[in-house]
Amino acid sequence: MSVKECSHHKHKWRKRARRCCAGLLIFNFILLVIILIVWAILQPKKPKFVIQDATIFAFNVSAPNILTSNIQVTITSRNPNDKIGVYYDRLDVFATYRSQQITYNTAIPPTYQGHKDVNVWSPFIYGTNVPVAPYNGVALSQDQAGGAIWLIIKLDGRVRWKVGSFTTRRYRLHVVCPAYIPFGNRNTGIVIGSGIKYQLAQSCRVSV
Repeated sequence: MSVKECSHHKHKWRKRARRCCAGLLIFNFILLVIILIVWAILQPKKPKFVIQDATIFAFNVSAPNILTSNIQVTITSRNPNDKIGVYYDRLDVFATYRSQQITYNTAIPPTYQGHKDVNVWSPFIYGTNVPVAPYNGVALSQDQAGGAIWLIIKLDGRVRWKVGSFTTRRYRLHVVCPAYIPFGNRNTGIVIGSGIKYQLAQSCRVSV
């Protein structure tokens, strides 16, 4: 094969390669536009979370700044979308006090939430001899003595959206639920075995 023929074949190969690349780019662009249009038409909304109640089985601060707790919370999640489902691939729930995590993570089993469906979870969140910051240990004791405590129940996880047969990549889900617990007034709670249940019915802040 002469040098001229070899150069001609290389030129034809490069031309075909450029056409293939251009075709792939155009296809990907059209696919992206279609997905964005469908997404805009469906107008996806974030799930709505509500913390319904908290049952306190144990909440004891001991020196030096050690906390032992056992709390069962009831949390509902509602999917407000008509045509979009939600895969909860991972969901961990835990309690914080003044920005410090004071319980272990409790995993909620993976689940799928259909259109307009409501899921109810009642996980136990607990910690045994969990060290807390000295100033938080003092504040916890003072709050308990004062009769009420503000906890923040958080959920962290990964979700995917399902539209027809199409499923998106994973997105991080972060949920913040305020929990005001009036320890000092047992009359506001309901005795459940060795624990006391406090009705909360507080909406949570959700970010995806």
